[in-house]
This record gives sequence, C-alpha cells and structure tokens, in this order.
Amino acid sequence: MQAQTFAKAERLHSKKIIQELFTKGSSFYLHPFKVILLLNPDQATAQHQILISVSKRFFKKAVDRNLLKRRIREAYRKEKEGFQVPTRLLIAFIYTNKLPLPLSDIQQGMSFSLKKIKQRVSVAIEAETKPKE
Repeated sequence: MQAQTFAKAERLHSKKIIQELFTKGSSFYLHPFKVILLLNPDQATAQHQILISVSKRFFKKAVDRNLLKRRIREAYRKEKEGFQVPTRLLIAFIYTNKLPLPLSDIQQGMSFSLKKIKQRVSVAIEAETKPKE
C-alpha cells in the first residue's frame, strides 16, 4: 500500500500546460465539479497532475476559497489510490457550487468524478486501439 500523499509533482503549475488543458481538453460536469481533462503530453511523469480552482466570484474571502481547496485536495488524496488508468492525465477540478459543502459531500463528488474520468479514458483508449476501416 502506497502512502496517501499529495506531492508537489502532482500539482499542475505550468502556465503553458494549463493553457493547453483549457483549450484542448474535454470537459464534463458532475456536481459539485466541472472537470477538464487531457492526456498528459509528457508521459514520463510519475503520476497524474491536477489543478484545483474555486471561483472568487462566489467566495469573496480567500479564507473560504482556501478551505474548499484544502477539502478538494484531501478528497483527491484519499480517492486517488483506487484511480488507476494506463495513461497519465492532466485534470482540472473546478468547484462550481455556490455554497461551501462539507468534506463528505466533496469526497462523494470526487469519487464519482474519478469513476467517470476512468470510463472516459478507457473509451478513448479503446477507440485509439481499434483498427480503422
């Protein structure tokens, strides 16, 4: 069993890669997140890289935004062990709810989001490997 950590290498921080994620990535909405994902062009990275965003429009105080980001990071940290896909991904979790949710609700949303990501990636890989007619 690997340690449940959230290392710096898992954080998406390159402006160039973030821009590419938002322009080329596919997205879906699953309460309370809008999820944007893209296959990582640099497959040499050891794990998936994620970005967490909470809107300043709905949460004016930085304290509130930071609390939600901590909860989202914690939910991802706990759920990532069961999230195994054959390719490395760039993932953005954008919190869309207008009210702060408790950690249990965020964990449930994260779990469902990761399951949906896993489904989408497996379908995409299957489509790539299927011979063209």
